[in-house]
Formats: sequence, structure tokens, C-alpha cells
Amino acid sequence: MDRLLQKSKRKKESSSKTDNKKTLSRSAMVGSIIATIIASTPLLYSLHESVPTTKVWDTFLFTYESGVWEEAQYAMWVYTSKFIPFLLLVIWFFTCRHWWYHAILVPIVMFAFQAVNSWNSEAGYLDEGTFVVLMPILIIVVPSIYLIRAKMFDKINYTDKTMEELEEEFMIKPKTLWGKVKQYF
Repeated sequence: MDRLLQKSKRKKESSSKTDNKKTLSRSAMVGSIIATIIASTPLLYSLHESVPTTKVWDTFLFTYESGVWEEAQYAMWVYTSKFIPFLLLVIWFFTCRHWWYHAILVPIVMFAFQAVNSWNSEAGYLDEGTFVVLMPILIIVVPSIYLIRAKMFDKINYTDKTMEELEEEFMIKPKTLWGKVKQYF
């Protein structure tokens, strides 16, 4: 009987160790990919320098006509200057563990709007209308962050919890990337 109990304990321990190794290896893989993307952003940003300064850029994959931008290199500089901060903000949003991470949605929406606007060949003023698009996001995000902050400071005044413990209490931790995405929609 004791042998059976010992065998079952060993199986449970070995299966939990295997699960932990799988979780750690997956976490390390995702972390490595994110770190590589972040570390390569200076290279991605400087890719526009390899684009010719002509109006039409011909490659074996596609032909790009710069339109209003007059030079393909300038157009690519505009696109990368909108896309790279957007990419970094999205990574920050999905990896942030603080209670205020919803505030990152405001610059994400701003850069997304500007990136879409920059693709529009008729864009006369690139940043025109950004505030109108951001206003609904600000109306939702700013009061919700203020309410969370007010609840936290109310709990600080009436309990013996530290700020870190309160951040943990207000933090939502989905297990998967899809769970994290699903939590917002």
C-alpha cells in the first residue's frame, strides 16, 4: 500500500515538473521573441534608409508609388515612425502588469489612427483629426483609471495593505495571449 502511495506521489511530482518545464519553456520562447522584436526596432526603424529617393520604388515583390509623399524613402520614414512606436506600445500593453495599463490604450489608438492616416495617399495633414478619434477612448479610459485609483487609495486608508498588494489585487492575469486579448473585447 505504501509503495502505491509513493508511486502515485512520484507520478504527480514528475507530471507537475513536466508541466512547469513546458510552461517555462513556452514562457522563455515568447519572452525571447518579444525581446528580439524590441531589440531589433532600431534596425527596423533604419530600414527606410535602404529605400531609394525616387517617386516609384520597384522591387521583385511589388511596386510602390509614393504619391503625395514625393519620395519613397520619405514615405517609408513616415510609415516606420508610426509603426515602430505602435508596435512597442502594443508589446508594452500586453506585457504590463500594473493596474494602470489601460492608459496605454490612448497612445496605441493615436499611433494606429496616424498609421492608417499615413497610408491614405490624400493625407494633407497627417495628424489632423487625431483628437476627435481619441476623445471616445479618453472618455472611457481616464474615468476608469481614476476610479481604480480612488478604490486603491480608499483601501490603503482603511486597511493595512501595501501598494504592491493592492496592485496585485486589481491586476487581471489571463493565462494565455488569447485570454488577454479576449478580456478587452
